[in-house]
Amino acid sequence: MPDLHWTIPVARWSSWPAVAAVAPDIGFIEPMVRRRLSTLSRVALKVAHDCAADRPSVRIVFASRHGELRRTTDILRNISAGEPVSPTSFSLSVLNAMTGVFGISRGDRTAASALSAGAETLGYALLEAHAQYATDTSTPVLLVYADEPADPAYGTIEEEVQGGALAILLDETPMGRLSCSRTAIPAGSDATPEASGTLFATQSQAVHHCLDTRTAAQWRGESAVWEWSWDEGVA
Repeated sequence: MPDLHWTIPVARWSSWPAVAAVAPDIGFIEPMVRRRLSTLSRVALKVAHDCAADRPSVRIVFASRHGELRRTTDILRNISAGEPVSPTSFSLSVLNAMTGVFGISRGDRTAASALSAGAETLGYALLEAHAQYATDTSTPVLLVYADEPADPAYGTIEEEVQGGALAILLDETPMGRLSCSRTAIPAGSDATPEASGTLFATQSQAVHHCLDTRTAAQWRGESAVWEWSWDEGVA
């Protein structure tokens, strides 16, 4: 894959840490639906609402490495134990469950997509959001990334996620621009491309650091170095 570089306009952003002491406020979701939601969907909906509450319609790019894996694991355990599976649990176990709940709560039928790409999920979600917005700037694009570590039943997972949620709204009149790049590491080479910025263990930590401190951050995988930087300019 060739090296990539792109820039997205950030109108606003919101995050929710995995270690938050209180539950996220999602009062905009009706109680009957709210009580059935997983922790993952709750934090995703919280940050999504923070960014898009005043937008009548947004295109959503939802990204998660594991998605609703914990709910799916519980379903599999129920099947293994010969117990019935809840239709509601099954319907909310898909990767894009959050986008459906969000769209229904807003009465928004705008297109939504979901993706998962291992440890590089957030990076490629930023690329997808950029591509969608660059193709059509008339409707905002809302990127929502939410994840949580996999159930211990799956054993040790390399480059495991930390958990938490992050939302970024791509729209006109941005507060600034997030520059993103992916530089390939040559196969069989021990050398890595030169890059500036603080190195982080996960992509979500790196992107959050860049947005929060407005300083460069990077993440290194097996095949590429990903880097993010902030530009206050809006041109």
